[in-house]
Amino acid sequence: QVQLVESGGGLVQAGGSLRLSCAASGHTFYGHAMGWFRQPPEKKSREFIAAIKWSGSKTDYAESLKGRFTISRDTAKNTVYLQMDNLQPEDTAVYYCATVQLRVGWDIPRSRYDYDYWGQGTQVTVSS
Repeated sequence: QVQLVESGGGLVQAGGSLRLSCAASGHTFYGHAMGWFRQPPEKKSREFIAAIKWSGSKTDYAESLKGRFTISRDTAKNTVYLQMDNLQPEDTAVYYCATVQLRVGWDIPRSRYDYDYWGQGTQVTVSS
């Protein structure tokens, strides 16, 4: 059974950085995409941040976050990371990682509905 466990969240001042980790287990993730999403307190849905093919051959970012957030993975540790720099109060949210087995011909999906498994989330709070 696939399990995703996020960690690394916390309270940080504006301008600071955090690195989130997502430990994946229970499956062979070759052929998967790993994504990061977030849900701010005032919103009802999760928004796409970034995703990476497990092979590392491709990444995708939400345009508004490109340059401040960086996704990476360590296949030896079965872990995906999200480096977040220059954090701002509007980045306050619960951050989730998710995974999907890519179908033939699929590009990295951005829709949360395309992802099959989710972690429990980790809270990130940015103070001004």
